[in-house]
Amino acid sequence: MQVTLEDNSAPLDKIGKEESPYLLLDKGLQFRITETVNALYNFEFDKAERGFLVMQYQYPEHPLPYFLMGLSTWWRIAPDIENKKFDDLFLKQMDVVIDKAEKMFDEDPENKEAAFFLAGAYGFQGRLLSERKSWTKATFAGKNALKYLNLSRGEEELNPELLLGDALFNYFSVWIPENYPILKPVLAFFPKGDKALGLKQLEDVAQNSFYARVEAQYFLFRLYASEEKQPYKALAITDYLHAKFPNNPYFHRSFARHLYTVGRMTESKEQSEQILERIEAKWEGYEANSGRYAAFFLAQYYERVNDRALAKKYYLQTLSYGEESESQESGYYLYSLIALGKMANEDKQKAKAKEYFNQVKKYAKRKHPAHKEARDYIKKNKL
Repeated sequence: MQVTLEDNSAPLDKIGKEESPYLLLDKGLQFRITETVNALYNFEFDKAERGFLVMQYQYPEHPLPYFLMGLSTWWRIAPDIENKKFDDLFLKQMDVVIDKAEKMFDEDPENKEAAFFLAGAYGFQGRLLSERKSWTKATFAGKNALKYLNLSRGEEELNPELLLGDALFNYFSVWIPENYPILKPVLAFFPKGDKALGLKQLEDVAQNSFYARVEAQYFLFRLYASEEKQPYKALAITDYLHAKFPNNPYFHRSFARHLYTVGRMTESKEQSEQILERIEAKWEGYEANSGRYAAFFLAQYYERVNDRALAKKYYLQTLSYGEESESQESGYYLYSLIALGKMANEDKQKAKAKEYFNQVKKYAKRKHPAHKEARDYIKKNKL
């Protein structure tokens, strides 16, 4: 018999009498909403949000169901972070989470769960506001996120849900000043983090938590791919996530990307073809940004098997998707221009080749390796 969210659950004031004072840790609730949370990450938003509305009815004063509803909106944004369609809704949803959590925190300043939701809500707001270059608002949100991350720490023996706060604090309190020195003063009043411990804690959360598992896996594969230089670990996580949530376009394109990174070109090609088919069929969340990735991987595949016609076709498609998503400064766009410029030069189309390389110089920052490659190629080939 399938158990759904609509089954009875204990009132909020009864939560914890049997297990824990925190709703986050209610195993019965976790069991009932597993399918609903999975629907969120599989981009079945209508199904997920119906479940979260029922949760809001059951627990009207707790931030958890409101946070999950906001998380659903965040994943509508994630595949195309430049799309501002859901910004106002998302920020308002996080404001509701903050309001609910602050009331809990006012009643009990030692409430780690309230601090967790405050850190999470401010953290998500800060992520979006920084993408929008609203630096003053992003800094305010970031300071609050760090403040409550610090207050939510120290519960690793209690539950991996709350350990996510520790993990992110430990990793990013070291990572932020290493990568953004301007923010060092913001961190001066907080305990020093431990990046290696933070990574280990993220792995623990990814293995053992319920609500935070996928978010921890999201951070892990991104860190493994970029900061930690462990592409096979990144691939293993995205392989799992795509298999678990096959309709999630962000996980799908990340899987294709990591296949490409480790040289599994045929598999990357197959996934990329499927991505383009889904964009054509207008699947939920599949859009130009994912198309830019997929078209570039296909172009690279066909260039390696010496099919210049198809390579050129997909490089041009990468440009088209890049322009649609306004991603002309991305590496995929720039290196597609370089590849097309080289092909044009080989075909004795000097003027066209020069045009492609000038486009690289236009969109790439001078220190970008693509800018240098374009300058050197123009000089060497006298374009």
